[in-house]
Amino acid sequence: MTFLQEEFNDQIPENMIRLFFVMNFFLSFFACSGGQNINESQNSKNQNTLKISDSIVCGAEQPEIYLNKIKAKRVGLVVNQSSLVKEKHLVDFLIENKINVVKIFALEHGFRGNIDRGNHISNEKDERTGLPIVSLFGKNRKPTEAQLADLDIVIFDIQDAGARFFTYISSLHELMEACAANSKKLLILDRPNPLGDYVDGPVRQAKFKSFIGKHAIPIVHGLTVAELALMVNGEKWLENGKICNLEIVKVKNYKHSDKYILPVKPSPNLPNHLSVRLYPSLCFFEGTIISIGRGTEFPFQLIGYPDAKLGDSLFIPEDKPGMQMDPEHEGKVCYGLDLRKLNPDSIRFTLKYLIDFYQKFPEKEKFFNRPEWINLLAGNDLLLKQIMAGLSEEEIKASWKEELDKYKEMRKKYLIYPE
Repeated sequence: MTFLQEEFNDQIPENMIRLFFVMNFFLSFFACSGGQNINESQNSKNQNTLKISDSIVCGAEQPEIYLNKIKAKRVGLVVNQSSLVKEKHLVDFLIENKINVVKIFALEHGFRGNIDRGNHISNEKDERTGLPIVSLFGKNRKPTEAQLADLDIVIFDIQDAGARFFTYISSLHELMEACAANSKKLLILDRPNPLGDYVDGPVRQAKFKSFIGKHAIPIVHGLTVAELALMVNGEKWLENGKICNLEIVKVKNYKHSDKYILPVKPSPNLPNHLSVRLYPSLCFFEGTIISIGRGTEFPFQLIGYPDAKLGDSLFIPEDKPGMQMDPEHEGKVCYGLDLRKLNPDSIRFTLKYLIDFYQKFPEKEKFFNRPEWINLLAGNDLLLKQIMAGLSEEEIKASWKEELDKYKEMRKKYLIYPE
């Protein structure tokens, strides 16, 4: 989305340049505010069309292991749009196989994965099956005794995005506590971690425990949900040190170094492989005045703000039902960086984007407009101070190395799959 060279800018009044930008935007780059981008890079297209390796078989795709275990059970399901058996939803698959599915538990973004971030979810009925849907992202985030009373077993089959602040792993923790307290078995149908090939970031400090930081793990934790569940049990992180009765159907033919492209977007604003790989690095902008492309077709791939001094890329956030309503800087021209041509496989967690934008931003006192959110995402209150003090990324990473190394050693105890 580069439009003009600097020398061209020098020859035309600023208001005319701005008008030209907006006209050019609507004529050539309509997709950033809706529709299909005719100039979309081949790289972006490939992210959505590439298939997962046929050799990797997710837990849900191994019914020969789990169907007989649940044949005579009253089953509750924690599922969403990612819970597929090949191309069929797990709910439909189990009903077709005469499994007594009693209810569905819905997490953030809802059973269908089309509810904006943070929005509460109401109890309802699934129109297709008639099953009751019980919200675990509304009045309660943990199943109550009454909600579990008519169940023999709960199945968790949700695709994680591999970052500590992706809330499905916090919901897993709450579910484990409820199952442990009510003597219910939890069956995890495991799935690969799209960020499972590395570990990085500060380890969350106890003072900053929250629903976006439930565990004392780094931002990129390098675990599947089943491995994390084993860690939660093994480190006695559940309330009162209780242990959840776990059973796991492992992913077949998977190792952490494998490239894994999600067949379904794990949440509304992670639409492709690139956005998933950039997510841990760009999520920090949620605590700033900067937009990361929410309200466009390319969230977590664009960085911008309504100031032409911040870059030469351009997008205009607007309401996107099912993705983002009332986005940051709605209806305004945003300038910054277009990251859509990056190679996803080369991306690792980095602070460079956050540091660079902070250093370029003219009114630094306005940049971190939600500092408490930055602290919760980081899992400490040191990172914010380090960036504001002008420390380099290398200096900041050195400050969390010791705790990260300790975590890496602990992690080895709970790995199901080879590195």
